[in-house]
Amino acid sequence: QVQLVESGGGLVQPGGSLRLSCAVSDDLSKYYAIGWFRQAPGKEREAVACINREGILEFSNALKGRFIISRDIAKNEVHLQMYGLKPEDTGVYSCALRGGVCARSVAAYPDWGQGTQVTVSS
Repeated sequence: QVQLVESGGGLVQPGGSLRLSCAVSDDLSKYYAIGWFRQAPGKEREAVACINREGILEFSNALKGRFIISRDIAKNEVHLQMYGLKPEDTGVYSCALRGGVCARSVAAYPDWGQGTQVTVSS
């Protein structure tokens, strides 16, 4: 089983930025898809973006341009750079892994990190 560990969450003021990291215990050059998901209080988990060797899928039109996914193959890390944060971006952000292509569905990802809390508040 592949292990994933998120980091980089915290408290940030509205308009601020955060960079989340997902450290993966296996070689990202393999045919893996890594997705970022978030879950706001009282809401269902939603897909934010996904990356694999074929490219990037952004699942939310509302987040395009503010949230940018990238990966560092040498470090086996995937990042989520977040700009212009809003209070409604508050939630637990998790990364997840599946073999092959990216998918929007939470159920499509068998391996998950523990999540990192992002709180946007003044």
